[in-house]
Amino acid sequence: MAALRKWLFSGLLVLVPLIITLWVLDWVVSTLDQTLRILPMAWQPDRWLGMHIPGLGVVFALVVVLSIGAMASNIIGNKLVHWWHALLHRIPVVRSIYSGVKQVSDTLFSEKGNAFRQALLVQWPHDGMWTIAFLTGAPAGELARHLPDDCLSVYVPTTPNPTGGYFVMVPRSRCVELAMSVDEALTYVISMGVIVPGGPKNPKLKTVVA
Repeated sequence: MAALRKWLFSGLLVLVPLIITLWVLDWVVSTLDQTLRILPMAWQPDRWLGMHIPGLGVVFALVVVLSIGAMASNIIGNKLVHWWHALLHRIPVVRSIYSGVKQVSDTLFSEKGNAFRQALLVQWPHDGMWTIAFLTGAPAGELARHLPDDCLSVYVPTTPNPTGGYFVMVPRSRCVELAMSVDEALTYVISMGVIVPGGPKNPKLKTVVA
């Protein structure tokens, strides 16, 4: 029985990551394949090929994104993008949603963005309980008037799904910079602490400085 149990867990350790990886890839490919539906029926690959080839939607989505990026990089395309932004900002309900989403996307995807550039250790949700967080910036505007000057804006992810979490503002003195990359910190969060970056030893820490 002990040998059977060992073989069972060994098999699960091999198969579970592989199955989950294949499932995620299948979901991504299947989702992107839906983008082909925006094409006219006569232009859809399934119709003129006579068969469905998984992954064509990925290629199509990549071509669309690259084409829009190339168009937005020239003078005429840049003017069209500004005109489109101005139009959306005039629609009452759409304006608030689009502005917030655009600011987040500009921060995350811009080459000059500073989002998720640093992994931190903060006390959350109360003193004496520590968790991993990511530095996103510093409070500004109206918020800065009501907070101490040394506060930082941080994102505290949940586990095992880091896309959900909490945005908090904490004093700089209560944040500890982790000597690990953002990817390593995300891996640690997603694995619920099972995968320790750098091995079993605790990562080297230092106080966050300006």
